[in-house]
Order: sequence, then C-alpha cells, then structure tokens
Amino acid sequence: MTGTTDLNFALHQAQLEIFDHQARFKVVAAGRRFGKSYLAAVTLLIEGLKNEAANGADLSLEEVYYIAPTFEQGKKILWPVLKAMGKFANEGGVIESAYENTAVLTLINGRRVSIKGADRPDSLRGVGLSYVVLDEYAFMKPDVWELIVQPALSRAQGGALFIGTPDGKNHFYDLFVKGQKKPKGYEDWHSFQFESLKNPVLAKEEIARAVQRMSVGQARQEYGASFNSGGGLFLREEWWKFKDEPKEGDYYIAVDPAGFSNAGSLKKGQLKIKDETAIAVVKVNTDGWWVADIISGQWDVRETALRIVKAYADYRPIKLGIEKGALGNAIAPYLEDEMKRLNRYFMVYDLTHGGKQKEDRIRWALQGRLEKGRLHLANEELGDLWQRKLIEQANDFPSPLAHDDLLDALAYIDQLASVVYYSEGVIDTYQTYDLVAGF
Repeated sequence: MTGTTDLNFALHQAQLEIFDHQARFKVVAAGRRFGKSYLAAVTLLIEGLKNEAANGADLSLEEVYYIAPTFEQGKKILWPVLKAMGKFANEGGVIESAYENTAVLTLINGRRVSIKGADRPDSLRGVGLSYVVLDEYAFMKPDVWELIVQPALSRAQGGALFIGTPDGKNHFYDLFVKGQKKPKGYEDWHSFQFESLKNPVLAKEEIARAVQRMSVGQARQEYGASFNSGGGLFLREEWWKFKDEPKEGDYYIAVDPAGFSNAGSLKKGQLKIKDETAIAVVKVNTDGWWVADIISGQWDVRETALRIVKAYADYRPIKLGIEKGALGNAIAPYLEDEMKRLNRYFMVYDLTHGGKQKEDRIRWALQGRLEKGRLHLANEELGDLWQRKLIEQANDFPSPLAHDDLLDALAYIDQLASVVYYSEGVIDTYQTYDLVAGF
C-alpha cells in the first residue's frame, strides 16, 4: 500500500482482510506471531495521516493512540516498529519528530501518534481521539475502554482495533462474541479470528517446536487463538456421544441455582440473577446416564421455581434435588407457592458439595462415565442446542474464567441416582461354609 511518500506497507492476506473491513470497531483474536504489531503500526500511521474524519470533522486536534497493558510494554513492542515503518521526513517518510521519553510521534501533517499504557489511566484522559489500537486487551481493565477511551472517540466518531491473543473467557471474549453476533448497539462491530499459521512467513516447524513445551490448552490458546480456557483436558470433546432415548431407566433431576443476590432481605422481587440456573434432566439405567435436557437461563427466583415444577411435571423423576444452602432456601418459598398453584407436590432432596471442591466433584461424577461410554446426550434435533453449550463448558473446564453451570448440575445427578452396573464375564465363586456363622 503506497501513500504520498515512498512508504510501502505489505500486509499478508489475513492482515489485509482486517485492514480493509469497514467496521468501525474491530476485534481480532490472533495467535502468537500472526503479525499483530505490524498490523497495528500500519493502522496507526494510516489513521494518523488522515486530516478529516468520515463525518467531515476536522482531525487536526484529535490524536491516535496505541494502548498496551503497560507503557513499558507498548514502548518496547511498537515504538521501534513505528519509527522504522514511518521513517523520518528527511528519509522520505511521514514522521516529522519523535519524542523518546514520552513515545510520541508527530507526523508531517501535524497530527500525533502516541504510545500509552492502560496501567496509567490518567494519562489517557483529556484528549479527543480519532482512532485507537488496544493491544492485548484481555490484560487490561475493561474500564479503560468503557469509561475513558470510548467517550474520547465520540466527537470524531473514531474507530478502534482490539487485538490480542485470548486469555480465557474474559472481557476480551465478551467483545469478540458481540462482534460476531452484533446485538443491538453493536451493529458496527466485527470480529476476526486467525491462528498463527495465517502468517505465511511463519514456519510450521517453528510452531511445532513451541507447542511441544505446552499443554494442549495452552497451544490452542497461544497459537490457535482459541478462547477455550481449560483446553478440554479432563472432559475431552471426543468423549461426548449422542443417542436416542433408552427404553429402560428412571429420570432424575438436579438443580444448580444461579447466584441470586439480595438487597438486605429475601423479600419477593428483591432477588436478582448473577449467573445461570441449570436444571439437569437425566435418565439413568444399568448402562449409564442419558441426558434428556439441561434447561438453563438467567431467571428471577419465581421463574426458577416455575421451571423446576414444570420439569418435574414433564419427566416425573424418581428424585429431584436442589443444591443445599442460601440459594436453595431462597427458592423454597416460591417453589411451595408454585406447587400449590399447579397442584403438583413432590419431595425435594438436598444436594451437597460433600466436602469436595467443585472441580473434583465434576471430574469424579463425569470423567469416568464419559471415558467409559456410560454417559450419552440426547440427539441434538431433540433439544435446543443445550448440548453445544454443555460441550463448550466442558472444553473450558476447569477454568475460573469460564462458566460451568451445566456441568455442575449434571454432576449432581451422581448424588441422586444409585445404580449397580452390569459387568460381563464376572463369576461369583463365593460359597458359604457355615450357614449359622455366615462365612
């Protein structure tokens, strides 16, 4: 790409796809060595050379920022690249001056390109921006964007490039998903995802050597640009199987309530949802578990109670259990109201952690069953794609950065259902020698 000078920026195909896209806000999840810094430098220089915004606003007083997690990181990573690519004016480039201490470039049109650190939020305030690149946004506080940078782009209706390698499912992942799905308010966002090998100059052998020292999860994240936090190391994706409903067996239902919060009391109407409630419906027989459905959502406490009663009416389980504790106590009066209203009564069993950490409890209940083929899911056409959501959580497990509500509810079935599994080829050779003594 050639401008009014002799600069020539050569972008590879994936970089060019990002650069040419017309979205105002771009979210890029890319593997290591993809060429993120090069793309950032090109974008900053081109945006800095613009004198007028798309809306006709004068940009002479607006600045262009590159924001890294820390100023020191930003200066080390991008400052040499910016100077080398932009070149000074006496060399046929676009840089009029460079201030080393503050890492500020003044371009030949008088506009400034500055390197900043998200760890110094006060240094980001007080200026108007026409464009910003936020590098490794996963390692910044989201307030930097929401409260400081985004408002600074308003006058010029400026754009932003979020670029980095995933670090679990945090605020960077949230923006990535919004850029994919484009909900209301995010119509001018777009997300991209590229593995490292989309950089054509990167040798496959180099990546192969690097991943040998990593876990599967780390390799997927660092070089595959995957947001899978845990990498599916314990509940592997290939273990999940589907089949039709077995004829034999009894239903059990386990409920993992969402994290309700209250404003000082448990009065009706004051409970609010923090996470998702999950209701696992499982048919159990001597062959194992068949998961009929996992109903989940962000409901208030009354709707949660109604959905529990409805699940009981639909499946008529042998047992229905709810996680014991403050959350279960909060649901109890509403559940009683719904039972009376619908004239459907049933006993509720307490489900407890049993002294185990959640990670251990989920692994104990699910890992062996999955690996041995004793846990199957209802075919996808019978559900509402809860199966995909469950497997996605399994791929992330265990990670504090990802949800595990569906896994937790499913694991609780282990406390409700006690079934003796058949074992082929086992012969009981025990004989009683003394009928009175019993041995």
